[in-house]
Amino acid sequence: MMTAISSPFSLAGKRILVTGASSGLGRQIAISCAQSGASLIICGRNLDRLQETLSQLTGEGHSVIAGDLTDDDVIAQTVEQAGSIDGVVHCTGISVPIPARMTKREFMERLYSINVFTPQLLTAQLLLKNRINKDGAILFLSSIAAVRGVHGMSVYSGTKAALIAATRCLALETAKRGIRVNCLAPDLVETPMLHGSGANMPTEEWLDQQRAIHPLGLGTPDDVAHAAIFFLSSASRWITGTTLIMDGGITH
Repeated sequence: MMTAISSPFSLAGKRILVTGASSGLGRQIAISCAQSGASLIICGRNLDRLQETLSQLTGEGHSVIAGDLTDDDVIAQTVEQAGSIDGVVHCTGISVPIPARMTKREFMERLYSINVFTPQLLTAQLLLKNRINKDGAILFLSSIAAVRGVHGMSVYSGTKAALIAATRCLALETAKRGIRVNCLAPDLVETPMLHGSGANMPTEEWLDQQRAIHPLGLGTPDDVAHAAIFFLSSASRWITGTTLIMDGGITH
């Protein structure tokens, strides 16, 4: 009789905290992790949209924590409510293009607060309170803009580059606990946000040009979610301190 072999890519029995789970990549990562067997703690500022994400999660044991993680008190409450976890995926972030000559202090402080301070301070509290179990995983969401020049994105690129640098250092600090720290750096992904309206939104003509110059086209939320599952699972047991470039081959 053949004995069933469990997949190293499975998240069965794991509890995963996902920030920014109310939309976009955060929502898809939460959905895919649940499909892979994990119990999810999903975080975001908009309770109604978090409930929409929750309704799409398969399995049991999921929970919602609503609040603004730029607030230290909310970070503390999130850490307390989350309890012991096996992984965290930092998806909270904003991307706002602006020419360098137009940059103001208030704009820079807002981007750094959301994109850099929030994930690092939440991580710090999770580690301080020993909330991440042995053999757990920390995953940051950076961007291709951190490693390749993108017009009008100097401030945003700096925030995402900071996460890559932090990943390398944190990986050394957490190795003794068996906790892995890695980073994803995706290029353009076909999320609803990419097709939104507004002065800063790309045109369909520009998006068609981008699809044409990327050898494998643009990414999908599933592509990023599958990479996240790999880094959260035991399949990546021997990988830490690294950043995975996900760009359809445009920088290679």
